[in-house]
Amino acid sequence: METVGTLNFNVGVLGHIDSGKTALARALSTTASTAAFDKNPQSKERGITLDLGFSSFCLASPPHLGLPPPSQLQVTLVDCPGHASLIRTIIGGSQIIDLMMLVVDVTKGMQTQSAECMVIGEITCPRMVVVLNKIDLLPEAKKQALIDKMTKKMQKTLENTRFNGCPIVPVAAKPGGPDASETETPQGISELVELLISQTYMPKRDPSGTFLMAADHCFSIKGQGTVMTGTILSGSVSVNDSVEIPSLKIIRKVKSMQMFRKPVNVAIQGDRVGICVTQFDPKQLERGLVSSPESLRTLYAAVISVKKIPYFKGPVHTKAKFHITVGHETVMGRVMFFSPTPEGFDAEPVIDSFDFDKEYLYQEEYLSPGKDSCTDGQTEGGRTPRQQWALVEFEKPVTCPKLCLVIGSKLDIDIHTNTCRLAFHGVLLEGFEEKNYTEVSLPKLKIFKLKHKEGQVERVSDDYSVIGRSLFKKETNMQLFVGMMVKLSTGETGMIDGGFGQSGKFKIRIPDGLSPETKQQIAQTSKKKCKAAKGEGARTDEEKNDAQPATITLAFKRYLFDPQKKMVQS
Repeated sequence: METVGTLNFNVGVLGHIDSGKTALARALSTTASTAAFDKNPQSKERGITLDLGFSSFCLASPPHLGLPPPSQLQVTLVDCPGHASLIRTIIGGSQIIDLMMLVVDVTKGMQTQSAECMVIGEITCPRMVVVLNKIDLLPEAKKQALIDKMTKKMQKTLENTRFNGCPIVPVAAKPGGPDASETETPQGISELVELLISQTYMPKRDPSGTFLMAADHCFSIKGQGTVMTGTILSGSVSVNDSVEIPSLKIIRKVKSMQMFRKPVNVAIQGDRVGICVTQFDPKQLERGLVSSPESLRTLYAAVISVKKIPYFKGPVHTKAKFHITVGHETVMGRVMFFSPTPEGFDAEPVIDSFDFDKEYLYQEEYLSPGKDSCTDGQTEGGRTPRQQWALVEFEKPVTCPKLCLVIGSKLDIDIHTNTCRLAFHGVLLEGFEEKNYTEVSLPKLKIFKLKHKEGQVERVSDDYSVIGRSLFKKETNMQLFVGMMVKLSTGETGMIDGGFGQSGKFKIRIPDGLSPETKQQIAQTSKKKCKAAKGEGARTDEEKNDAQPATITLAFKRYLFDPQKKMVQS
């Protein structure tokens, strides 16, 4: 049976490749779990962590957690890989972490992946501890001065993040490096354990709700069944429950469960557990989600709330392709950004739902504060909205829960460049399950573009109408525009009455009539145009200024997903 009063607390060990994360986890741990400490043969060969390794150690529960004695605190270490091409694995691991331990090589400081890990931490994790590893490599005479210098540097780096003022501790997890004798005593580890204990808190653990587990390893045990190990993201699971593996579309019965080699009957949110179910081929599921039957959906596209990651250089464009991490899957996807209409720019952001009844404004790119947007006049006076969204269309379907974390990255950027590849993050608000979602679901999405066309008044027809030109091409179907309102630069409002001749000219009716000043201005420009056409001498600059023709502006909205492609005027 489960030990009464054991709180599982997940600590993510993240950092740049070769910063010593695995050695640190080994130094901290007493019990190794599946895949911990680079058991993967490919990992041994390359000398790097290829997958999420897990291990744990148990301590008496500290008084500040308020758990009744003899409660235990089980600290589960999630060793995330630091190899740049494996950033998607880190993103998968970060979603199950209560406290982040950022491991930094004291001789090198912040490196590309340390920065990316910190960004992931900011999105997913409330607390962080920085570990300055490899202090044994510093010359003894200057050791303390160099540690102090790097500590100050790290404090400066973290100043404008949510981890401002977080604890920084120096250690040597494996003095002498990976080939050194095992008898070498690690330095600073007991101080780090004390620090980790002081940083623990009661994480939100809710056994109610739908069961969802992030499985990270799968193997079979002869005569018993298939074991999936992972961390429970929501709800709870008991022996004899049925669970679904949505990516394989199979349902299996839970035969037995273990938490760090101890049999248990129930496991809840936040627990790290091994679940033995009736047999299936473990090769089919390396990593993925396990859930209550029929609780997850497979999506072809989704609407997400979105925020740009400030460290990503350059704009984030509509129609661009990104690596989209949703739940524990990473697939390619194309994005389209949109915002509230300008009057809703200052509205309070809604983070847990999406309103299909509202209208939204298309954007050519994510709008960042203090930057002129490239939106064809889609914003007013450089204002930026408090909330923005994106429609994400996946290249292959993904299985995930509603309101899950979404991260967009450019993982194809050269891993050796010193640049953050994580572009944006958000929450999945609405998903489209139909393969033909473009016809079935997207028409419900009222995203519009503002269109402006400009032409000129050629001449007055009578007191209540003018002839216009240069607004349409010769081949335009004029009937589509009949009845639409236009504005004259002289102040009058008119309505398109129909085509005039065969060259794209048109007639505008002015219900309130033309003012005498307007008629005079149009007559002047018409006369001067005639003179110019006959070649009657060059005009002076003054005449040119006076002779500006009256312009006609046609403004309308076009809804992107309207099958009829109607043009709408407010």
